[in-house]
Amino acid sequence: MVTFARGGASRAASHHLRRIGRPDGATAHPHDGSGSDPRARRGRCGSNNDNGGGGGGSGSSGGGQATGKIGVILPDTTSSPRWESADRPQLSAAFEAAGVDYDIQNAGGDAQQMQTIAQQMITGGVTVLAIVNLDSASGAAIEQQAKSQGVQTIDYDRLTLGGAADYYVSYDNTKVGELQGQGLADCLGDKQADIAYLNGSPDDNNATLFSNGAHSVLDKKTNYTKVAEQAVPKWDPQQAATIFEQMYTQAGGNIQGVYAANDTLANAAIGTLSRNGLKVPVTGQDASVQGLQNILAGNQCMTVWKPSDQEAKALSETAIALSKGEKPNTTGTVNDPEGKREVQSILLDPISVTQANLADAISKGAQKAADVCTGNFAAQCASAGIK
Repeated sequence: MVTFARGGASRAASHHLRRIGRPDGATAHPHDGSGSDPRARRGRCGSNNDNGGGGGGSGSSGGGQATGKIGVILPDTTSSPRWESADRPQLSAAFEAAGVDYDIQNAGGDAQQMQTIAQQMITGGVTVLAIVNLDSASGAAIEQQAKSQGVQTIDYDRLTLGGAADYYVSYDNTKVGELQGQGLADCLGDKQADIAYLNGSPDDNNATLFSNGAHSVLDKKTNYTKVAEQAVPKWDPQQAATIFEQMYTQAGGNIQGVYAANDTLANAAIGTLSRNGLKVPVTGQDASVQGLQNILAGNQCMTVWKPSDQEAKALSETAIALSKGEKPNTTGTVNDPEGKREVQSILLDPISVTQANLADAISKGAQKAADVCTGNFAAQCASAGIK
């Protein structure tokens, strides 16, 4: 049996501590979309200027209620397709509507580039900085630098362990893993099954939480055996394909279920399985077009939908409140074990998507039916009642 370390729960931030009700009574559900060029237009509202450089889009619009400037640094275009196709436009729209001066850029998967962008934003006068860290060490350095300059910081989607963020906006990532684990168990049923675990990046705290949540469900099932487990550096799909191919070979093809931390990793595993004429339950996350198509085709058991519009809404509301000198609404706190502190947080609830509720999820905006129901999937969509 091949096993690999998955990261202990002792170092992962817990999402189940001191959860309290949101003051406005609201509930929300965020998600993932599809990637594109990390560069974007840089301009001011009312201007057609396009500098074309720096990898960011900035702007401001009327209203004038916010006195600060907001900076957002997205991580890359490869770990998930959502950052450029969903988060960037949704955040831009929210900031424009609020009349906030803002700058959104993408680090392109380069921690040094993220550091450079952060320094430029701080020098350029941002008063609120939100980041999706590439790893906790580099993220913490950015947050400490911002704090020293009097800039308030927000961890978006991924908590920076040992960081200095004033707020954390994300989904309940332990619950994401629990939904994945339960989804795989539902698909496997009571039969004996050997399971391979394809975890997310080892330097992403969320990946540890996903894995811990899944294990909390699956480890209780005595009819399931873990035959392999490995983290995929930087969530890279090519590395995921290589890693799963090795898992499959070393297990002698004896794999009846795959825990994959997101749809990108799931598709890498499905590629190997398909080449060997196998179709077994595989989990996912992000409700990406590819993931939903794999569910439609019966190649993927489930995915977890985190509606990105709601996560972006939560971030924009938090950042805008801070830029106005106001205190944002929170749902509770999350413990940062490395920083030995509680971080004020806004945590949202994820949604499990299977073949049973696929049509409903698409109708509610998980993806556009026109994007999912292409080519050979058109007939399958029609049979599933997807319009």
